[in-house]
Order: sequence, then C-alpha cells, then structure tokens
Amino acid sequence: MKRLGILLLLLGLAAAAPLAAAVDALAKPAGKAVLVISGNVGQKNQGDVAAFDMAMLAKLPQRSFSTHTPWYPGLTRFSGPLLRDVLAAAGAHGKLLKAVALNDYKTDIPFDDASRFDVILATQMNGKPMPVREKGPLFIVYPYDSQEELRSELYYNRSAWQLKSLQVH
Repeated sequence: MKRLGILLLLLGLAAAAPLAAAVDALAKPAGKAVLVISGNVGQKNQGDVAAFDMAMLAKLPQRSFSTHTPWYPGLTRFSGPLLRDVLAAAGAHGKLLKAVALNDYKTDIPFDDASRFDVILATQMNGKPMPVREKGPLFIVYPYDSQEELRSELYYNRSAWQLKSLQVH
C-alpha cells in the first residue's frame, strides 16, 4: 500500500513538472522591448532572444543605491533590477556579456560581475525614469562607492548607458 502511494505521488509530481516549467516561462513583452538578450539564453520569448519591456523589468525585485559617478556631480541615486536577476529571468549563462548601447557603444562585462557585485540595470535616476538624453532608458550601474576596486576606469567603462542589448557568450 505504501509503495502504491509513493508511486502515485511520483506520477503526480512528474505530471506537474511541465506546468511548473510553464509558470517560469518568460512572458512576451506587452509594450516596446527596451532590452534584448541574445546568445546563451534559456528563456526565449521573441524568436531566439529574451526581450524585456519596461513593465517586465519593473516586475523584477528592485534595488536602489546612491553612489558617486564620473558623469554626475555629487551623489546620484539609481534604481532598477539587479543585473543578475534580469539574466536569471532570461535563463542566461556564460562567461562574457557584450553590452550594446543605442549609439552602438560596446563593452565587455565578465558574466560573474553580476554575481560578484550588486550591479543594477538602472531604470530610474533620483527617483525619475531616465530619458535617452539622460543616459536612459537603461543604464548599467555598479555600486562604485561600495568598494575601492569599483572606482576605476575598468568598471566605469563597463557601465553602458542607453543600453539596448546584451549578448551572452
């Protein structure tokens, strides 16, 4: 009798597995896609890529911090999802990210920066959405003031503003 109960439980779990996977599937953007992640992504919602609109990014857990940057005087407050959460939502895995901006600026970011540091994909600056002329709508921002290592040209150069895509290698 016990064996039958265990067997039925296992069969039920096996039948539910596809439903659980469907719940985790990346929804299609309802609005204009502002970020496209290509390459090694497991959750694709637009052909071979993972595309995000602003509403999708806003549904992810949000993080805020204030930091000094070479681009703005004084402390500036940035808010948005952690880069690692965006990559996880896309099912991304790899060793390198190539960030591409609207003006075709490109920079390479080690994939593990997303786990080593609380890098955010900033959607707001000082509590307001960032228009393109203010480095928006998306800006990769490191918490520069949190570690001396981050206050260097190496990390400043990885901070792509007007981000439009990430290629995962």
